[in-house]
Amino acid sequence: MIKIYHNPRCTKSRQGLQLLEKSRKEFEIIKYLEDIPTKEELENIINLLGIKPIELVRKNEKIWKESFKGKNLSDSDIINAMLQHPKLIERPIVINNNKAIIGRPTEQILDII
Repeated sequence: MIKIYHNPRCTKSRQGLQLLEKSRKEFEIIKYLEDIPTKEELENIINLLGIKPIELVRKNEKIWKESFKGKNLSDSDIINAMLQHPKLIERPIVINNNKAIIGRPTEQILDII
């Protein structure tokens, strides 16, 4: 089952959702700002993406700049920051079985669906 971690207020996330709708494949929408992933889920997403936690952070968000930027943070610290402030999680994230991708640019989603 395909999953999209979606923020309806984000243009790129809405574009990713439209791409999935056009594919006519079944998928699940996870509004991660409301349904915040658990630490284990977020760690799994990071592993599926094959990236370091810092690469999933939206570094231009105000909360990042004010509270975290420039600090010496461990991977665990960064994951905890994303869990406390899910707005920091890059979007959209699309998962298909054991593959995941950040839909930036949106067309990258086509690589895994």
